[in-house]
Amino acid sequence: MEVKEHFYADDPSKGPADARTTLPGVEYFFLGNGLIQAAVQVCGAPGATAAGLLIMDPERLGPKRRALTFDPVSGIVPTQISIVEGRNVYRPAGKSVRAQWALEGLVPRVDVAWRDGPFQVSELFCCPDRKTPRLIRQVTVTHLEPGECRARVRTGVRTGVRGRVLEKSLRFQGREKRTAVFEYRILHAGSKPTVRLSLGASLEIDPDEATYWAETASWHASELLLDRFFSAAKFGLRAAVASSGKLDGGIWQYNLEWVRDQAFIAMALAMSGQFGPARAILDRLLDRFVSKEGATMDSSRLRSWEESEFDQNGVLLFALENYINWTGDMSLLPRHRAKIIKAADFPLRKVFRHPGSGLLSNRREFWERHSAHGIRDGMELAHQLFVSMGLDSAARLARRMGDARKARAWRNASARLKKTALGRGRFSLVENGRLIKRRGTDGRVQAEVRPLPDSLLPVQAPLFEKGRHLLNPDTSAALPIAWEFVEPAGRIARRTLASLELLWDQRWTGGGYGRYHVTSEPDSPGPWPFASLFVARANFEAGNDRKVRRVLEWLGRLPGSGSGTWFEFYGPRPVPPYPQVGIVPWVWAEILFLFIHHILGVRPSEKSLRLRPRLLRGLKSIEASVRLRGGRLEMTVRKARRREKPGYRIEGRFHPYRKAGIEIPLPADSQIAKVEAILPS
Repeated sequence: MEVKEHFYADDPSKGPADARTTLPGVEYFFLGNGLIQAAVQVCGAPGATAAGLLIMDPERLGPKRRALTFDPVSGIVPTQISIVEGRNVYRPAGKSVRAQWALEGLVPRVDVAWRDGPFQVSELFCCPDRKTPRLIRQVTVTHLEPGECRARVRTGVRTGVRGRVLEKSLRFQGREKRTAVFEYRILHAGSKPTVRLSLGASLEIDPDEATYWAETASWHASELLLDRFFSAAKFGLRAAVASSGKLDGGIWQYNLEWVRDQAFIAMALAMSGQFGPARAILDRLLDRFVSKEGATMDSSRLRSWEESEFDQNGVLLFALENYINWTGDMSLLPRHRAKIIKAADFPLRKVFRHPGSGLLSNRREFWERHSAHGIRDGMELAHQLFVSMGLDSAARLARRMGDARKARAWRNASARLKKTALGRGRFSLVENGRLIKRRGTDGRVQAEVRPLPDSLLPVQAPLFEKGRHLLNPDTSAALPIAWEFVEPAGRIARRTLASLELLWDQRWTGGGYGRYHVTSEPDSPGPWPFASLFVARANFEAGNDRKVRRVLEWLGRLPGSGSGTWFEFYGPRPVPPYPQVGIVPWVWAEILFLFIHHILGVRPSEKSLRLRPRLLRGLKSIEASVRLRGGRLEMTVRKARRREKPGYRIEGRFHPYRKAGIEIPLPADSQIAKVEAILPS
């Protein structure tokens, strides 16, 4: 990996304020249908557009200033609504603007409200269908004073060099409401896509679009904050994915793709009932992001073996099995049989195998630091974890494909990796009773790093300060606990989770876990939402609900929480050379893992369904519905009432409560399985 890959030229200090991603107090609401991607920006920062619209082609990744509605001089000011009455112009301004997800509709909608002068305005945004690259903006203007009034509702869009303004005349007889509907459609007539703005007659939702969202998972808990997080994660993942399965690993930030991110997102999409986009991602990854030799791409390219992120192979196989278990769709197995076999065999190549232990080694770590950062040849915990998990999944997939020999070989290889990584030998990745990040090929723990003197990395990063630069603790050590690779209630998990507390509020205040020890940070110090969710999921499995709560409450305080759209991390950053901080869709996947896999405890396998719900402390109840295969599971989870016996009511029968959960048949096609889980109070 070349150091220059870390460097970007986009400078947010140049051009309009809207070019900045991390505007103070900004909220981004993402909408999309695979053919169009849009972000409604609401912001009270000086110089920024208070309520504007960014429209992107999801097949063309780029920084914020390359949005199709971004003007190099005025930003997204032309997309703002204004009301013109005579010589007076009224528009949204600063903190007077309110925005929220309108959750009562058939499809995801964003509701923006503001008032100026004698007018109150409500703007409703949505994608009305799945077939066309268009977005509808319905503007409802209420005249608040008596007497006749004539006004024009005006907005525009950047098209090429010159902007275009569109108006609709409104006439009010006293205190009345009038509506204007604007349609934004991406056109692909020339070499570059453009946006056509036109007046629409009404807002009509296509039945196929309504059906799509009706089939997705739903969640209604006794806390509105969690409901909002769930809906925002579900909406955000759909908006992020192009119809081809293309997906930016960091919207407006990286403009690149990773097998690991995409595979996890496909898994979360399947859990949320969005089978089509999940399949598109996996189909594309297997077709284009796995080489003929089985190597997987990261940041949209292949690496030499020393820098290979072979843990991605395991994540891909793990996600593929989970997709099949949720959807029942086996079509990817025969279509990509050869690639699946190559992807499973690739990490087992001799070049990766440490001769003294059989563990997998190279010079790349989970967070993509490499030799320039001081990473030496060695064995990374996350690499052993995901390759072992992936091989275990591959073994079951091989059995489904009728390949007993491969199934046996991969199952045995998975077990050996796990036994050695968690055992007591010289090369174990357990030290002093807790999981460690990395061990060198000589058997010694790599406890710290020292960057190469000519690395060209920004010297203002903590990695270049005087003193030691520590590798442990690292939030990736929470993942074996979250995925139950180690016993979450066991001694190793308890000690590991205790060590991770050092990462909370390291050089900042207000909460959040840094991804690893701040002294080895080659970027800026600051908390990371998806790394914090790693720790939250692990703590949930370990029964440490206060730590889970702390993460969720922190997410609820962060800029972006109103829309449920979080930045990769929160903190200062040298930009350039580094890119601006963008929105990482992986955060939405982690939210859905926590809610569906952990709290609801829905765990489908090949032939049955295990349910292991547990209410997070403080939650009184959950009503949820998830799509499974061709059927549906409807769950109610609540605490037992006084003198009520805990257990499960399924199809009129009562089953006593077991902490390990209950195994039931998968719902048949068109069947609705109803389960009431009554948990100990």
